[in-house]
Amino acid sequence: MRTYLPMDTQKQAQHNLFARIRNHRLSAAFALLAVLSAGILAGSVLTRSVSAKDQAVDSSDARPLVIPSPVELSNAFSKIAKQVGPAVVNINTESIPKQSANRRSGRRGQIVPPNGNQGDQGSQGDQGDMQDFFNRFFGGQGGDDGSNNFGGGTREALGTGFIVDSRGYIITNNHVVDKADKIYVKLSTDPDNGTDKGRLARVIGVDSETDIAVIKIEAPQPLPTVKLGNSDGAQVGDWVLAIGEPFGLSQTVSAGIVSAKDRSLPDEEGPNGTASQFQRFIQTDAAINPGNSGGPLVDMAGEVIGMNTAILTQSSGSEGVGFAMPSDTIANVYNMLIGPDHKVTRGSIGIKFRANLPAAVTRVYGFANGGVLVEEVTPGKGAAKAGIEADDVIVSIDGKPIKDGDQLVADISSRKVGSSVQLGYLRDGKQHTASVGIGDRSQLESGVGSNGDNRSTPSQSDASESKLGIQVDAVPSQIAGKLDIHGGVIVTSVRPGSFAEDIGISSGTVILEINRKPVSDKADFNSTVNGLKSGQDVAFKVRLQGPDAPGGDTFFGGTLP
Repeated sequence: MRTYLPMDTQKQAQHNLFARIRNHRLSAAFALLAVLSAGILAGSVLTRSVSAKDQAVDSSDARPLVIPSPVELSNAFSKIAKQVGPAVVNINTESIPKQSANRRSGRRGQIVPPNGNQGDQGSQGDQGDMQDFFNRFFGGQGGDDGSNNFGGGTREALGTGFIVDSRGYIITNNHVVDKADKIYVKLSTDPDNGTDKGRLARVIGVDSETDIAVIKIEAPQPLPTVKLGNSDGAQVGDWVLAIGEPFGLSQTVSAGIVSAKDRSLPDEEGPNGTASQFQRFIQTDAAINPGNSGGPLVDMAGEVIGMNTAILTQSSGSEGVGFAMPSDTIANVYNMLIGPDHKVTRGSIGIKFRANLPAAVTRVYGFANGGVLVEEVTPGKGAAKAGIEADDVIVSIDGKPIKDGDQLVADISSRKVGSSVQLGYLRDGKQHTASVGIGDRSQLESGVGSNGDNRSTPSQSDASESKLGIQVDAVPSQIAGKLDIHGGVIVTSVRPGSFAEDIGISSGTVILEINRKPVSDKADFNSTVNGLKSGQDVAFKVRLQGPDAPGGDTFFGGTLP
């Protein structure tokens, strides 16, 4: 017998199974929700029961804070800031851009003698370069960023100054007020708001060579003043304070030390790395920023030993390398600027010299222990009238030995025009003295013009090739005429890595003397070179060519390998 089962029996069983599972899931879900709800409700009740708002807290044992009476600490910085601060002023200048006939773009300038020459009368240098440097880092007027926005509105700049005379005389940097149409000064007691620009000031006198300016405001009542100190007494490592208006933040004080003295700012574009003869700074790591320019650098006696002037930086802000003009220089310049002529007059004897000579040159010319080798004598001036000649070595002033050209310049420039000085000098190794009259540096003539750039063909190798690494030939008449020389030989080639290349001699250099022996022609040159020995000091007196060549004679030297 066959039994047939309904075809939907299996499907019905599956349907019942799924229904049971679904019912169990729902039950579990409802149970879980019930547990969570109960937990949330219990948490709320517990939180409310411990709420700080409802709970009573006992703080009866807490003691109230009491502000103590002011205590004056043994901090010399604060005392000095209070003492000097009232005499430090904010300077705000306004100027209308004016087109300049001599525009620049993108240069960081510093003052250098043209063509690297230095003399006791110095050179006017490129004042625009120094101005560009200061404008970039301190916001001074008269700079040039390379744009042509001459028709723009009024330009403003900020700086600092300090009162040195209660009648309203203020010292600041020349680059702060240079070319400004209006100068405003705000005292420490004036309202610190944007509507009050301060009191109008007028320029009494400026000295661009030292970047010093004297301005004056009307003072119905005596004003507080700073006390000027002696910068020569400052020592490396001494504490100092810089006070000023960095970024317009009035009466800002920063502390540091004297990092170095007698520091110059070498020109990155100068052929010999030379710097202004009258720019010798105190270096400090006290923070100096844009707006500090013209502010005082103060020692721990509360005396001003310098005026914050420049910084070296890659960020346009302080990196711990700042420079201040020494107070001794400031005082001398100030005294001349407030005089009847309102200008600085510097003495000169009418010579030029080459700075930073190689040690071998100083030994050959007999002044290894100090002195100044005269490169050029200006006709008709004090030195020429006294018989001083080129290649003489000045070794003393009024019986006092001189170390280098900087000392010579500092001494002579400070002397009164019309006075005289006793110079001790060496000529061919013999000691001489002469009374030299002091003239006005600003009235002296400039140096020799630039040279040409013609070259002749190389000659055959000779002794100079093996010992010096150069080949020479007779000086072409065209070059001799341009250089105004008679005799000498011209370098036609220089072997790479040779002695000549190491000391700076290049093709086109005209050699006039070797170890003080004149070189009239190639025969003289070869004769002298043949006598040179290894380990001997060799000094070359040469004349350079090219648009960037210094005027007059130049010296190269070294010890022959």
